[in-house]
Amino acid sequence: MATQPSKTLEIFKNPYPARDYDINLECPEFTCLCPKTGQPDFATIRVHYVPDEFCVELKSFKLYLWSYRNEGVFHEAVTNKILEDLVKAIEPRRMEIEADFYVRGGIRTIVTAAYTKKRKKNSS
Repeated sequence: MATQPSKTLEIFKNPYPARDYDINLECPEFTCLCPKTGQPDFATIRVHYVPDEFCVELKSFKLYLWSYRNEGVFHEAVTNKILEDLVKAIEPRRMEIEADFYVRGGIRTIVTAAYTKKRKKNSS
């Protein structure tokens, strides 16, 4: 059975929602296309998050990242889009995405985007 790229992020219930703990994911084989030249861009994507009620399922995350393989997108845009999509899917307590792009034209680009959930105010 062939596996296809997908923008769908599957989730599952956090087994320890009362505890803060870190989840770190690293994908050293991320690719997308330069929107100016159409040439491939290669990066390592690192995700660091503290889950709340849900966690992201890893195979769906892999297929999600794979879905960018043929898309023309700037480094800054794809990093922030990954963050937005993951935050929308799992609503973590905290999350940081680091996209470490390989050298192109003598310049290495590292883009970091972060999110922190706003705490509810007590009504007392």
